[in-house]
Amino acid sequence: MKKTTLLFLLILTPFILSAHGMNLEGLPTKDVAKIYLKLGYTHILPLGLDHILFVLCLFFLSPNLKTILWQATAFTITHSITLALAAYGVFSPPASIVEPIIAVSILFVALENTFITQLKPSRILIIALFGLIHGMGFASVLTDIGLPKDEYLTALITFNIGVELGQITVILIAWFGLAFWFRKKPWYRKVIVIPISVVIAIISFYWTIERIFFV
Repeated sequence: MKKTTLLFLLILTPFILSAHGMNLEGLPTKDVAKIYLKLGYTHILPLGLDHILFVLCLFFLSPNLKTILWQATAFTITHSITLALAAYGVFSPPASIVEPIIAVSILFVALENTFITQLKPSRILIIALFGLIHGMGFASVLTDIGLPKDEYLTALITFNIGVELGQITVILIAWFGLAFWFRKKPWYRKVIVIPISVVIAIISFYWTIERIFFV
């Protein structure tokens, strides 16, 4: 019976995201881990377009993997902190504030990509600050879904791991799809980085206005 329940939940994971108070009490630890790992991953791919665009902005600053790693590490550390604190109920920021700021964060890094060409310490700090906000956005998903009381920590950790795997997937797709082939071309920044960053900026600007005034 439990195996049937697990299979059903894994198949319908994207739909579970909209459910409230999902009851997983009594499932084995490994089954809870699998479910929340997939929930975290699908929150990025394919459901988290805003987070995908933010990660792409981290990638487009420079095709250098070390540069990407520094930014991704700062983002991961800080969003993990606020994800845990918000999930544990230490604070509960309203989505009406968090979601517009997430859109602004995407707009900021997209525009910055069009003006700077290398990683600076200030960029790391900014990414870390935005990571705090994104972590609150991730936590809102867990609040909607619910966390099993008997496997609270397992669900929280595996959800976060799933999010990280989703982000890594985005970076690898961008790397092997674009940077691997074209990063050394003299036109890479002008033809690929700047136009894509501008498109992301336009999308995130629209989201900012929409989330402030129409949601």
